[in-house]
Amino acid sequence: MSAEEPVAGTPAGLSSAEASRRLREAGFNEPVAARRVSVWSELLPLLMNPLALVLIVAGVISGVLGQMADAAIIVTVVVLGGAINFRQTYRSHQELARLQAQVSLQATVWRDGAWVEVARREVVVGDVVRLSAGDLVPADALLVEAVDLHVLQGALTGESMPAEKAVTDGRVVSPDSPNYVFMGSSVVSGTAVAEVIATGAGTAFGGIAGSLSAAPVETEFEKGLARFGNLILRTVFVLVLFVIVVNLSLRRDPFESLLFAVALAVGLTPEFLPMIVSVTLAQGAAALARHRVIVKQLASIQNLGSIDILCSDKTGTLTTGVMRLEQCLDLDGRACERVRVLAAVNSALETGIRSPLDTAILAAGEADLRGVRKLDEVPFDFERRRLSVLVEWDGAVLLITKGAPESVVACASAYERDGVAVELNDAARARVMQRFHGLSTDGYRVLAVAVRKMADGSPVGHAAETDLTLVGLLAFADPPHPEAREAIAALHRDGIRVRVLTGDNELVTRHVCEAVGLRARRVLTGPELEGMTDPALAHTVEHHTAFARLTPAQKNRIIHVLRARGRVVGFLGDGINDAPSLRAADVGISVSTATDVARDAAGIILLDPGLRVLHAGILAGRKAFGNVMKYLLMSTSSNFGNMFSMAGASLLLPFLPMLPSQILLNNFLYDLAQLTIPSDNVDAEWMRRPRHWDIGLIRRFMLYVGPVSSVFDFLTFFVLLRVFQAGEALFHTGWFVESLATQTLVLFVIRTMRNPWQSRPSGPLALTVLGVVAAALVIPFTVVGKWMGFVALPGFYFVILVGMTVAYLGLVEVVKRRVLGKGSLGGPAGTGP
Repeated sequence: MSAEEPVAGTPAGLSSAEASRRLREAGFNEPVAARRVSVWSELLPLLMNPLALVLIVAGVISGVLGQMADAAIIVTVVVLGGAINFRQTYRSHQELARLQAQVSLQATVWRDGAWVEVARREVVVGDVVRLSAGDLVPADALLVEAVDLHVLQGALTGESMPAEKAVTDGRVVSPDSPNYVFMGSSVVSGTAVAEVIATGAGTAFGGIAGSLSAAPVETEFEKGLARFGNLILRTVFVLVLFVIVVNLSLRRDPFESLLFAVALAVGLTPEFLPMIVSVTLAQGAAALARHRVIVKQLASIQNLGSIDILCSDKTGTLTTGVMRLEQCLDLDGRACERVRVLAAVNSALETGIRSPLDTAILAAGEADLRGVRKLDEVPFDFERRRLSVLVEWDGAVLLITKGAPESVVACASAYERDGVAVELNDAARARVMQRFHGLSTDGYRVLAVAVRKMADGSPVGHAAETDLTLVGLLAFADPPHPEAREAIAALHRDGIRVRVLTGDNELVTRHVCEAVGLRARRVLTGPELEGMTDPALAHTVEHHTAFARLTPAQKNRIIHVLRARGRVVGFLGDGINDAPSLRAADVGISVSTATDVARDAAGIILLDPGLRVLHAGILAGRKAFGNVMKYLLMSTSSNFGNMFSMAGASLLLPFLPMLPSQILLNNFLYDLAQLTIPSDNVDAEWMRRPRHWDIGLIRRFMLYVGPVSSVFDFLTFFVLLRVFQAGEALFHTGWFVESLATQTLVLFVIRTMRNPWQSRPSGPLALTVLGVVAAALVIPFTVVGKWMGFVALPGFYFVILVGMTVAYLGLVEVVKRRVLGKGSLGGPAGTGP
């Protein structure tokens, strides 16, 4: 097939207009319909919030009963809160969608007489698609041309080995049919052209995708939010029930008591939490994008900040990933051009994913394919660790094999010396391996090249790779990445252990690790790990840095045992066989140049490879989580204290301590002050360690800091009732101002683990907090204050208020230090050696 157009007989494909029409009719090519971010999808959950609905109904009832001012205030506050929540959340989701579009998966289709790239979700029935190694099959399709095509379709069949596909006359649409390829499978080797016969939910994969996606694995971030929600739910239920029982037992107005209890529930519930989380994580995603890191799932940002073990291959992370062919040697150590020529033919004709080694071979000298005709191919796999092509070369049929030296040598029975095949006896075999080990110790990547003369050009399989004749060795240099040593030191300083998981041999691995500053006195190999139990393997991985000659299944197992020990694991991979490990890790990380399979499985995409950019992403994740934690600690401690005070006051006072509409205004202004928390600065101490959810810390903060707020509330009650002989309106006004001033200004104390004077808040946060405090002081003297039932406060009250506020903030600082101990805000992960 030409690179420019399909061969004769291939379906003509579609025009852009026809493809658009079919897309409108059939919908997007998604096995399970993705959630669309629309105005209504964001607005409806806010409108259906039970507490908001109760308040709106209560406001309507108030209006019917003639209490028009109360009705207007209640409805206005609820609507304003919902509008701000909606606007911020919707903008955040739109920003995330824009970033995700940068790394969306593409498909190559024949439209309007040319091959073009389109988003995979826009492929329609009738499209002609082109496939090559590393591609995800975009839809169910009938092959119209295939060359050495092998696909992995384990998602459909459970089979772990690639299946060979070819053009046949069969018309049974089944994964077992050789002439059909299916969504959910990936191309291991070969090329193909196929006509799409089904998309989206109509595919074979679509039939099972619903059940596969019905119960996604809950991330650590989502688990933490769920635990927090349960804590708040239990607290709200107890307090509200207590308030209703007390007020009814005191024979107060049932409707007003219910409204008061619901307003209390609103005050205690951090209803802006979803918005704060969305905005914080979306801003984190935007910050990551500036570092050329694209986030596919928002929860991955917090998980990225929680990573305490990073598992990665060495190529492209510890090294530059740009291979250079340095030596072509025969088995006596002499320069040998024949080794390069044979390797170049193999690399030029193979149809699998072209590795950096293949690129280096072809860069060292173009393959001379005159007189060479490819007959067949045995694709590379991680069990054999070699690849063979069958060619007819000047009338002779040759099987040319290249791969890991230990793998190729094991299949060889002879070696070439001065053009003559000599028996590969034990002594010769030992010399070959000694030379291989010597090159590996010097840091070279090594491949062996062998040939076998075949009787004819019949198709071959793995069984043909026997009785090979070794021709020589290729040595490649892959220099350490210039930023690797510094980046690894920075990761280590910030509490992240790096584990090298590679398929390369242990000698090269040790050399590279030492070059970039990783201690790897002993490099464990896949065969050594094979017989270990999971607990033994977990202990081993905790105490060793580098692991070599690993299969993809062994990498996956290492990730699973680390997570079982409570570690938060990041995995950086870019190949087809990395997909299971990318999905198994807490955070799957890939690069923009990776295969479709790897990018689809990853939650984070690096536009620039390397550990430096990943380290910047991890710090951005910690900052985002730190600001979410600030909101949670603020909401639970201050809200709990105020609501506890209200519940107590309702028991002691002959009137409600604050009117429902005043509670709602107080809560609205308080939430407004926290809108800019996502922009806040985060202490360097917080950024130095991985952070995990700690619901116990949130509970302790609520139970220790909340009562401090209540103590000063009750002190305010005493001052108002005894010093100022306050009536109902003056009491409401005085407490409204005091509660809002103290619970808002305390943000400057809670937002940092340091002394508040040593940690500067962001400009937007300082402005919103001080602006809300100013509003609280001014409102009682305005027309709005009169509508709310407030009255002017005496000047001496403000003198007392200043003294109480300073004392309150000082006491909270003392309690904060006691609760945090030696400075852990959020559960820490263990820091590495």
